[in-house]
Amino acid sequence: MGLTRCTCSLQYAPKLIPPSFRHQTTPKPILRTISNNHATISTTTMVVKARGGGAAETETAVIEKSKVIKRFQVSQGHPAPFGATLRDGGVNFAIYSANAVSASLCFIILSDLHQNRVTEQISLDPLTNKTGDVWHVFLRGDFKDMLYGYIFDGEFSPEKGHYYDSSRILLDPYAKAVISRGEFGALGPEDNCWPQMACMVPTSEAQFDWEGDLPLRYPQRDLIVYEMHVRGFTRHESSRTEFPGTYRAVVEKLDHLKELGVNCIELMPCHEFNELEHYSYNSVLGDYKLNFWGYSTVNYFSPMIRYSSAGIDNYGRDAINEFKHLVKEAHKRGIEVFMDVVFNHTAEGNEKGPILSFRGVDNSVYYMLAPKGEYYNYSGCGNTLNCNHPVVRQFILDCLRYWVTEMHVDGFRFDLASIMTRSSSLWDSVNVYGNTLEGDLITTGTPLSSPPLIDMLSNDPVLRGVKLIAEAWDTGGLYQVGTFPHWGIWSEWNGKYRDIVRQFIKGTDGFSGAFAECLCGSPNLYQEGGRKPWNSVNFVCAHDGFTLADLVTYNNKHNLANGEDNNDGESHNNSWNCGQEGEFASISVKKLRKRQMRNFFLCLMVSQGVPMICMGDEYGHTKGGNNNTYCHDNNINYFRWDKKEESSSDFFRFCCLMTKFRHECESLGLNDFPTAERLQWHGHNPGMPDWSDASRFVAFTMYIHWIEFYYHLLLPRLIL
Repeated sequence: MGLTRCTCSLQYAPKLIPPSFRHQTTPKPILRTISNNHATISTTTMVVKARGGGAAETETAVIEKSKVIKRFQVSQGHPAPFGATLRDGGVNFAIYSANAVSASLCFIILSDLHQNRVTEQISLDPLTNKTGDVWHVFLRGDFKDMLYGYIFDGEFSPEKGHYYDSSRILLDPYAKAVISRGEFGALGPEDNCWPQMACMVPTSEAQFDWEGDLPLRYPQRDLIVYEMHVRGFTRHESSRTEFPGTYRAVVEKLDHLKELGVNCIELMPCHEFNELEHYSYNSVLGDYKLNFWGYSTVNYFSPMIRYSSAGIDNYGRDAINEFKHLVKEAHKRGIEVFMDVVFNHTAEGNEKGPILSFRGVDNSVYYMLAPKGEYYNYSGCGNTLNCNHPVVRQFILDCLRYWVTEMHVDGFRFDLASIMTRSSSLWDSVNVYGNTLEGDLITTGTPLSSPPLIDMLSNDPVLRGVKLIAEAWDTGGLYQVGTFPHWGIWSEWNGKYRDIVRQFIKGTDGFSGAFAECLCGSPNLYQEGGRKPWNSVNFVCAHDGFTLADLVTYNNKHNLANGEDNNDGESHNNSWNCGQEGEFASISVKKLRKRQMRNFFLCLMVSQGVPMICMGDEYGHTKGGNNNTYCHDNNINYFRWDKKEESSSDFFRFCCLMTKFRHECESLGLNDFPTAERLQWHGHNPGMPDWSDASRFVAFTMYIHWIEFYYHLLLPRLIL
């Protein structure tokens, strides 16, 4: 996530007009009674409207307690583990909420969910169904076709940080699948952008045959990472896949990645999110804006259901198995699977956002709040997850463990990871360490040298074997590239590598020395702290910003297609159009652009550290100069398989040869920074490097096992 990305920024993104919350001066919702086969229920009608779209009614249903028909055998239950868990012939439900005064467990069949009705409700007794701050109940009975959610009641006082509302059915933060709509981009009933959601109840039938799958456990220095958007990778018709835009379709195209030489895919967010969050008409393109990238999580344990070909079939269980199938098939081809995770904010946004889960369960615990209940916004997206609160950091640990143990994921890239190093709300030594420390004056949001969350993750026995990668900055100005707390485990997206390499290759004065540092794995950033070259994840382009082709085609961003008057996105791109702006250029300019693209890719492959390729760059994908394509579910973001075939004998072939060279060259994946004993720099004359401001030429020689092996990097800016 870039520093200026507005994936879900309230400044730029379309805003939903919120439901009539109790703290607003609006008429009280009208209650009406509906009868069905199960009970008499009351519903609250509210209006949710997307900017530029039509109104849509949302009904939240609540059963009258006295008229519930019992279909379950109910007992006290256990406070651990959190979530819905199969045990002893039934299901145990447990959820944390310290500040709620009452809690109910709701069950909903799919037809009732679509009609905004609750099928059955079980009130929890605070004397028998609560241990400490954990509400729990154990049920035996018929869970066939059942979904579940919670209702909490308590104080509704935003200024105190509480948003309890007994008219809301809430998602369990630990739910393993979230069910609402089954098709990506399709509106809910009555054209609702936020239809009622509910959680999958686990069953013993949802078994998956892993066929002996085991983690690949590649040394990180040997990785070549490919950043991929699941839907965008196969959604274009030229993919010719059976179920385009899904996990299954990615499996069909894994051989492309094998041919490219990739041995690790980093999936952009695959946790459940609502792509209709930004839904509004885009008059520029004549289509509708969606949250395409997915950096706005609704639930962290559930895979994105609408990325599966099954949709909501079998209540999300088939979608879970499709994700597992993708991981298993990737492992068969020698490809690890990383997930891009967003533990910095959620889809609930600021105080005007919807109450979906965390806010209604315990807002003051899950979010970083100011003394009067305002949301800190270090994410740029309305709220900030309270990562170093004991309950929240345990939640994050449990979530990562789940994806490793149950889904066989090999690693994680943490979006805006610097937020995870900030002190939590309610920060004090008693809250965090259990005892008082003299001089404990840390305020909310203060960067911590030893953040409890990072400590937990770094030393967890389950996570020690997976890769942990930080995007070491946030939108609050905390930039930690080279200084992120690491325990010798964490790697970083090296944003400084990106900026320096772009500057040198486009010909900016004074970057030859800094460029040489990048080629060596950025020892100036990582060596003093005891880290290695592979702690630097090197990239020139990522989802956020120009593509590689656009980097050499445009001097300026061209984001008019976003419908925001070109005000969104980063203006400082370190790009060079090679003499003419845009795709229509002279033959000589186009030749220079291709050479510059080769320079960038060559640099990436011969640098110490871990190279990361952005999806589509291997064939020269263009987004027309748009560097902030978060809202486009169209060809702007789709991998063009037809274009890839056109370039198979040109740039794609070059990329394949370069990745092959990197895999075969022992000196390009060192476990430590190169020294003068094996590295010699050159300028235009051998052994005479030129580090002057005007230098445009860098060459070097590497030695392997006393055998001299040469390769030269020649990266001048070519003048037309």
